[in-house]
Amino acid sequence: MNTSRRHFLHSLALTTTALASHAGGGAEPPAPGWKTAVGLNGFQSGSRKYKKNYPIWEVAQFSAREGFDGVELVWDWPMGTYPNADETERVRALKRFWDGYGLRIFSIQLGADGAFHTSVETRKRWLETLSDRIKLARHLGCDCIGMWPYGALGQQTVDEAIEKLGQSFHQAAKMAADYGIVAAFEIEPPFAFNQEEHYRKILAAADHPNLKGIYDPSHFDLMNGSTGRPHELLQRIGVENIGYVQFTDADGTLRDGGTSKHLAAGDGHIDIPASLSALRAGGFRGWIMIDGWEVPDPYDACVKGMRAIRKAWK
Repeated sequence: MNTSRRHFLHSLALTTTALASHAGGGAEPPAPGWKTAVGLNGFQSGSRKYKKNYPIWEVAQFSAREGFDGVELVWDWPMGTYPNADETERVRALKRFWDGYGLRIFSIQLGADGAFHTSVETRKRWLETLSDRIKLARHLGCDCIGMWPYGALGQQTVDEAIEKLGQSFHQAAKMAADYGIVAAFEIEPPFAFNQEEHYRKILAAADHPNLKGIYDPSHFDLMNGSTGRPHELLQRIGVENIGYVQFTDADGTLRDGGTSKHLAAGDGHIDIPASLSALRAGGFRGWIMIDGWEVPDPYDACVKGMRAIRKAWK
């Protein structure tokens, strides 16, 4: 048997096993009110930071077996960048891979440093890139697109940058709405925008009902004083302003001087039941992605996260 045929049969067997598991072979059914997903960012960051190898078929098989509904992709892992929206065969192949495991691509990610740049042309180019990514998201069957406004302010104040970001995000939300996709953003401690006030100002400056935030308890915890009660900030911002959730525990510190330290549910100081209760009580019924960013064992984070989500609905 030649290598290509052996690889094909091996992949086919894995896919069949994964589909059987997803159909009810082992995992409990997902939470009835939320759709659950695995974030590939945990595996991407683990590959880079800890020099670990996570075969993509293994991640897909695991996600299906554990009862997850979908995945959130990252732009540079496991191989290369996203296809352009008009690269039909590449797009179909990408969707077909995840469909084979009974998993939906619910979101893709995009940097948004160009969205608040002082150059009009740079902001225009960012919107052009975003337009292609929204079309790609539509082809892949996504419900959401995530945006991260990292980068330096340049020769402008925070408020001036927020004004520009708001204008760009207004257009982003409008374009995404035309395709039935939620445009959501996240701010983090290393960003120029990293305070509750900034969060509110960005939402106000964008002034569009389809522009939402991403609830990440680790970042909300730091913006709320590292109290372990990020749900308090969530409630002040308003659950109705959340597009989707990147679910994690935290200990109120930064990991190695970077962004908020992400931990598996139950391994930190976050009041996990309170966060999930606030989301449920506030009417959130969207996607909850397990965010294992730089967690040493993202598989463990996914298992513990799903366990906490299911417990919240019992």
